[in-house]
Amino acid sequence: MDRISWDQYFMAQSHLLALRSTCTRLTVGATIVRDKRMIAGGYNGSITGSDHCIDEGCYVIDNHCVRTIHAEMNAILQCAKFGVPTENAEIYVTHFPCLQCCKAIIQAGIKKVYYAEDYKNHPYGIELFQQAGVSLKKVPFDQQQLDVKATEKNDLIKKLLAEIKDLKGENALYDQLKEEVETILK
Repeated sequence: MDRISWDQYFMAQSHLLALRSTCTRLTVGATIVRDKRMIAGGYNGSITGSDHCIDEGCYVIDNHCVRTIHAEMNAILQCAKFGVPTENAEIYVTHFPCLQCCKAIIQAGIKKVYYAEDYKNHPYGIELFQQAGVSLKKVPFDQQQLDVKATEKNDLIKKLLAEIKDLKGENALYDQLKEEVETILK
């Protein structure tokens, strides 16, 4: 069995954390790592005990939801709350950090940022990371790596589609199923 890389492992943790997000505009997860050990995790959501976007809707001002705390900030604050140092740590985030999170990451002493998806990558944030000596690395996340049967499932789907295509006069069904499969497997 092939093992996933450390980058994919920690990025998978961030994607799992994102599933806890309570903001409906974008689900984001972040994992802070030091010495190949997770020291904190966060997702974007409301402050403890407050209304959540999924329940009350987003509270948008100037095109930003002000109800939510970003995943990176939640992970950093978790470290602060429990006295866990972040100096020279790394952070894995599902999306490129916003400008405010870029500044918080730098101030927390985090030295490496791994992100899966570009998201409004602010040029000043990139400049600040460069000035602070924080390295950036895009780590695209492949969810199929987490499914040990992914290849077998894909092969079976293709085989079933081929069988359906061979049926006489059923091209409409084949075309519909093929489109559904392509959408799901993206």
